[in-house]
Amino acid sequence: MIKIAWFVYLLECADGTLYCGSSTNPERRLAQHNGLRRGGARYTRGRRPVRLLACRACSDKSAALRLEKAVKSRPKTQKLSFLLTGGTV
Repeated sequence: MIKIAWFVYLLECADGTLYCGSSTNPERRLAQHNGLRRGGARYTRGRRPVRLLACRACSDKSAALRLEKAVKSRPKTQKLSFLLTGGTV
């Protein structure tokens, strides 16, 4: 059985806001959020360009979704450090 890697990523939008998401392919998602490929979140469409601030691998989809929720629940000033320092959920 092939195990698919899941990632949680944090983007900074052109207006300074942050966007957090999870994906099996963060590079593809970044291209989608920037409008280079179809897809991407409605939130980032009006806030382009976006840039990748951080990306963290997770053991599976469930862990990625838990980490994404934990990052989103943090204040803006703590999101990046929480994701980078390996905050536990």
